Amino acid sequence: MTDHSIAHGVFTIERTYPDVAPQRVFDAFATAAGKQAWFFGPGDWQIAQREFDFRPGGRERVKGRRSSGDESFFDAVYFDIVPGERIVYAYDMWHEGRKLSVSLATLEFHAVAGGTRLRLCEQGAFLDGYDDAGRREHGTIELMDRMETTLRA
Repeated sequence: MTDHSIAHGVFTIERTYPDVAPQRVFDAFATAAGKQAWFFGPGDWQIAQREFDFRPGGRERVKGRRSSGDESFFDAVYFDIVPGERIVYAYDMWHEGRKLSVSLATLEFHAVAGGTRLRLCEQGAFLDGYDDAGRREHGTIELMDRMETTLRA
């Protein structure tokens, strides 16, 4: 019998984008072009597959490989979308054919004086000995940094 385990993790990231309208920040997540501009792996990671169906019940899938051959796979389902205000989705994260985690992500977009505040909360279940050690939060912070760069371009 194989040992199965789950370790839980939760993190919240809040960002404020001065001089950026809430709809523009929302569109960075809600449109294929917006998401493609910043949502990809690090370094020499290359996209092998990308699907984007942004609607409740729709899926987003991104598969990529490093030059070493390592493969990762993000497989998401959108559950709740309030245009310009909220996105709720769940996703599996895979590496080399092994499911590492299942996560629930919620994003809230709020107008603030002269810009937008984004609040992202993620709850993860890390499976069968996968020790995340904060890497998911760190990677998400890097993605938010990359997204901010695209908003300012």
